[in-house]
Amino acid sequence: MDFWGTVLVVFRRWYIFLPIFALSLTAAGGIYSTVMTTYTSSAVLILTTPTTGGSLPTNPDIPNGLTNPMLNFDHGLSISASILIAAMGTSDMAAELGVRDGGDFAFRVTNGGNNLESLATGPFLFIEGEASSAAAAQDIVKRVIVRAKAELDHRQKAVRAPMATYITTYEAVPPTTPMAQRGRKLRAVAAAMGVGVVASLCASFMAESFFQRRKARRQAGAPDPADTPGERPLPDRAALNGRAHADGPVARH
Repeated sequence: MDFWGTVLVVFRRWYIFLPIFALSLTAAGGIYSTVMTTYTSSAVLILTTPTTGGSLPTNPDIPNGLTNPMLNFDHGLSISASILIAAMGTSDMAAELGVRDGGDFAFRVTNGGNNLESLATGPFLFIEGEASSAAAAQDIVKRVIVRAKAELDHRQKAVRAPMATYITTYEAVPPTTPMAQRGRKLRAVAAAMGVGVVASLCASFMAESFFQRRKARRQAGAPDPADTPGERPLPDRAALNGRAHADGPVARH
């Protein structure tokens, strides 16, 4: 059925379409009020080398020259960042930070994308926290930053790196002000509205089909007016004046 045919059916069966659609609006409002609003906060960490570089001087009497850590990035920092991202993304790390399935908060540590094949793209750690409240979202980001710094020190200590060459972290973007995320609520409302419209149309077409079939049955089973039993016609005056009647004796005066 084309668009205008659908509009015509809805117009004819408005008393069915409108109540069901109103119920869907009520359900959508209820869903919007029950789906929880979440808040997100994010931060960006950069791994940097010490000002004296990543190696000790071969001659203690001749120290290494000082460099600007923000100008001294190499591939080793990218590898270290990828190792740290992998360590922070484990289920054990999530449990240590208090994340539970169906809990009130969660976090992610990435390199800025979801492509696992491009982890070593730079010395960056993008941290995002999500929680049911603004304070909790910012708090989980801060705790992840502290835990990432501790994990970085632990890894360097495990390989016995000289402390003077330890990689450090710099908060390029501190934990941001939490922002409300209502996308989940809006998607739920849109789904409820879509189901309501489909249900209203289905009910309208079912009613239309039912009434059309009933109308067709009535028209097919209607008796012919010629075959309808009724009063027999009275004989005319000529028959009463002496001519024989088809169904009785001759009347005489």
